[in-house]
Amino acid sequence: MTQAQPADRNLALELVRVTEAAAIESAKWQGRGDKNAVDQAAVDAMRAMLSTVDVDGLVVIGEGEKDEAPMLFNGEIVGNGRDPKMDIAVDPVDGTRLTAGGMPGALAVIAMADRGSMYAPGSLVYMDKIAVGEEAAGSIDINAPVAHNLRQVAKAKGKDVDEVTVVLLDRPRNDEYIRQIREVGARISLIGDGDISGSIATAKADSGIDVLMGIGGSPEAVTSACALAALHGEIQCKLWPRDESEREYAIEHGLDLNQVLTTRDLVDSDNTFFAATGVSSGSLLRGVRFYGKSVETHSVVMRSRSGTIRFVESTHRLDWLDEINAID
Repeated sequence: MTQAQPADRNLALELVRVTEAAAIESAKWQGRGDKNAVDQAAVDAMRAMLSTVDVDGLVVIGEGEKDEAPMLFNGEIVGNGRDPKMDIAVDPVDGTRLTAGGMPGALAVIAMADRGSMYAPGSLVYMDKIAVGEEAAGSIDINAPVAHNLRQVAKAKGKDVDEVTVVLLDRPRNDEYIRQIREVGARISLIGDGDISGSIATAKADSGIDVLMGIGGSPEAVTSACALAALHGEIQCKLWPRDESEREYAIEHGLDLNQVLTTRDLVDSDNTFFAATGVSSGSLLRGVRFYGKSVETHSVVMRSRSGTIRFVESTHRLDWLDEINAID
């Protein structure tokens, strides 16, 4: 008999404290119409809590490129400096506009993987994407026509094409996708923000979502890849420059606009960690609920090495937390 290796740390269980803090602080601004305040509250809370985690973290996917944030920017070192050395992707609120407007589906998100494993898109903040869950993994091709991919997903899931539901961001840049999906006869679920939750929904059996398509954020693609690695799903992406200056940027930095970026290209690690906490209630997670001095959160925690998915329900005493936390 051989002795089993001792269990190592599941960092995702430590990261959930980070997303819980970000969700609670940002949810205090829900419906107040100030998306900048939502984002700032989440960033402050996430960074403060990250400083307590035993990790030497490098922010590869941060706030800086899209939001010009002074904290949690690309290249920032976070954690308390102890090993292990990890790459980190953060989205303090995936759906700041949703939170500010009092709309559903916002999440506080963080992902982590071995140092040097995360793809860094730099200033190219958008990607063309397709993502599916485990049943349809291996059947998609981002270079193929929309109709072909939808038929492939339908076949893999034992459905007719008109039973397939596609989630995509409701943006003018996705109008051509919408036209082609309707032409094939598939269903559409449009979302205002938050395509990380859309990617994860493709791998959740009871979500009613079969595939994500369309152009969305590059940071969200890398973060989603960390989750889909644990869910045995698949994501394929291609960089999507908005203008000629971004095309020139890609050439200068050796970024191939024609390259199909797979899940493995986005995060080249067998040891990814992902945690998300609901800010406002959506199809994946319930939002933060306040009860006087107490608050409840609902989170999901994933690790790719073990394939473990946990849903975590927590009750926090705000008055006690205020005594021990540096978050104002």
